[in-house]
Amino acid sequence: MKMNITVECTPEEARAFLGLPDITPVNEALVGAVKQRIEQNIEMVSPEFYLKQWYSMGGQASESFMQMMTAGARAATGETPGKKG
Repeated sequence: MKMNITVECTPEEARAFLGLPDITPVNEALVGAVKQRIEQNIEMVSPEFYLKQWYSMGGQASESFMQMMTAGARAATGETPGKKG
């Protein structure tokens, strides 16, 4: 026997019915704290910041990126370093 029951209610009604606590104030506080940190560090989120960091490292950044991509490709294909195809 298979039964389907459909219940239409809001998240608040579901929490109250199941006896779960209302964590809306906690969620709002966390979202507010995250927004505040983003606003304080907005320059670190900008592409210009990352480009400046990238170029300040010179060729080392490109070389490190290529090594990381090569290692990832080898891991994905199961190839070991120094062993061809």
